[in-house]
Amino acid sequence: MSEITIRRATAADSKRLTRLVRGSAAYRGPYAVMVDGYQVGGAYIEHHPVHAAVDADDRVLGFYALLIDEAELDLAFVADAAQGLGIGRRLIGHMTGEARAAGLTAVRVVAHPPAEEFYLRTGARRTGTVAASGRIHWDRPELTYDLAAAAA
Repeated sequence: MSEITIRRATAADSKRLTRLVRGSAAYRGPYAVMVDGYQVGGAYIEHHPVHAAVDADDRVLGFYALLIDEAELDLAFVADAAQGLGIGRRLIGHMTGEARAAGLTAVRVVAHPPAEEFYLRTGARRTGTVAASGRIHWDRPELTYDLAAAAA
């Protein structure tokens, strides 16, 4: 695989990020309701720190969105074809660095159930469960990246 860089996403990336979310194999079957009609809008990208992992041809291989005011990882996706290449781990490392730089001491994650193990492997700890509600008919793991402890 060619060189991968992480850059700040722009509103012009909206369609590519949206396609990545909607096309994710992790959200097929019963989980499809979570991404059905979902859009990563340009205003959202401009308002929040959204960073994309791209290859030398600027193809988006993954991205994350950090909500600074809420101290929460809102979105994290890696393209199906790029799974297992360490891109998710690099994105999480970048996210925790950005969160520390913003003065956060922890970042909350309400995870897609199949992604829980990934978050645990990258340093998060399980803190609870978010009960099913609305159109989400399953409980979701709640995790936290403790940044103050990791930086010490």
